[in-house]
Amino acid sequence: MTTVIRARRAIVGDRDIACAVTLQAGRIAAVDGYDTALPAGADEIVLADDEVLLPGLVDTHVHINDPGRTEWEGFASATRAAAAGGVTTVIDMPLNSIPSTIDVAALEVKRATAIGQTTVDVGFWGGVVPGNLGHLRALWDEGVYGFKCFLAYSGLDEYPPLDGEQMVAAMREIAEFDGLLIVHAEDGPTLDAQTPASGRHYADFLRSRPPVAESRAVAQVIDGARETGCRVHILHLSDAGSLPMLAAAKADGVRITAETCPHYLSLFSEEILDGSTHFKCCPPIREAGNREGLWRGLADGTIDCVVSDHSPCTPELKKFTSGDFGEAWGGISSLQLGLPIVWSEARRRGHTLVDVVRWMGSNTSSLVGLADRGGIAAGNTADLCVFAPDDAFVVFPDRLHHRNAVTPYAEMALAGVVRHSWLAGTPLTVTLDATQDPAPRGGLLTRPPSEGSS
Repeated sequence: MTTVIRARRAIVGDRDIACAVTLQAGRIAAVDGYDTALPAGADEIVLADDEVLLPGLVDTHVHINDPGRTEWEGFASATRAAAAGGVTTVIDMPLNSIPSTIDVAALEVKRATAIGQTTVDVGFWGGVVPGNLGHLRALWDEGVYGFKCFLAYSGLDEYPPLDGEQMVAAMREIAEFDGLLIVHAEDGPTLDAQTPASGRHYADFLRSRPPVAESRAVAQVIDGARETGCRVHILHLSDAGSLPMLAAAKADGVRITAETCPHYLSLFSEEILDGSTHFKCCPPIREAGNREGLWRGLADGTIDCVVSDHSPCTPELKKFTSGDFGEAWGGISSLQLGLPIVWSEARRRGHTLVDVVRWMGSNTSSLVGLADRGGIAAGNTADLCVFAPDDAFVVFPDRLHHRNAVTPYAEMALAGVVRHSWLAGTPLTVTLDATQDPAPRGGLLTRPPSEGSS
């Protein structure tokens, strides 16, 4: 079957153009002028004038929590939410599931759990903890896209952090096969020296995780990468004060990239009411001025990617009754909402959909070496999204596809509506009644052992 999609606007590389995109056998066969003749026997889809054709987005920071904590989220619900949000590829984090993905046996359990449940394509990160140092190559050869570590307590006893020496040891090991270390960059000793968060005041929680904890950890990662030559990536950066050292490291040739998240780009601490634990995440949402600094870091390329850090839990774990920030689980669910959140804020600052696709599509796919995703180009996987940038909607939590209706975006008006998505050229249908949807068609992604990410 050949399908031609005609779009008056499509994001193709760094251009917003009119074109006709031909799909064949799950791939993009050609990108031609809008009025290109329809091939004999081909189906034709003509997008509305208010719609823009985007590549399917690639979210490289998603906690699916399955198996073991499926009541928090699971492969079925998470990937349906992704599809509804224009995300056609997700890379699952190695913790919050039981077991954590820190060895090949755990990876096999994850894959066995995911088979037949994924609406979009799913790949996997591995983890590095003190107990598996020296044994990471086996996970790499089994196809994980890199290795996540913490430099402070993860919130889970089964996933302990690395100290500085262990992090450098991990970098040396990973550099031997040109892998990638991704780092939750908050410095443990700095956090341990603070007054622990407790009670309903967000300001107290914010003081318990100061910006210096991030900047010290980022400096450690830069120093380690400079020493070992390892490729490294800073996860969910919330501290704009760390940007100058990141920019300097990049200019010096250190192999480092960084991401931030929709919540850091849209929310700010001054508006968070006491007891509003659905805003709790680590590192925390900081002040409005800091938020604008992150936008400047995106604009100048110091920050490479925007990812959801979708980290859900059950409503009970958010401690809504007490509103205690010390007791509540830290994490924000936004897998389905990432594109409209980022677009709503980006357009206010003069950014375009070309920028948004770069941050959430081509740069994320490049991070993990998925060269055939995140862009509309001949030869790429036919993963696509139809987006209406000038349409709008109000977030009603019970209409999201996340397993639990917990979000700081409740009743917020957002610009941009995802109207359709395709996975490998097949339309994705996601409704509020999952039993009425077609069988999931997503696959499980494996990085070939001989392939290094770029």
